[in-house]
Amino acid sequence: MLHVLLAASEPSKVPFYIAGAALVIWALVLAGIGLSRPDFPYNANGQRGVIGITAVLVVIAIGAAILTSP
Repeated sequence: MLHVLLAASEPSKVPFYIAGAALVIWALVLAGIGLSRPDFPYNANGQRGVIGITAVLVVIAIGAAILTSP
């Protein structure tokens, strides 16, 4: 019974898994686009956009890891 109570008191890791999966999918999409189009991301604004989206996804994943840690 105590084992069940201890397991129930730990925070859910689901937000971290979702954030991590989103970051992995983003990395795979970027790799696919980058390999098929050598001039990607075309200009400075595209570079800033890719960097910005990546930074936001990384911060979300790190925040989810911190918030879901015991």
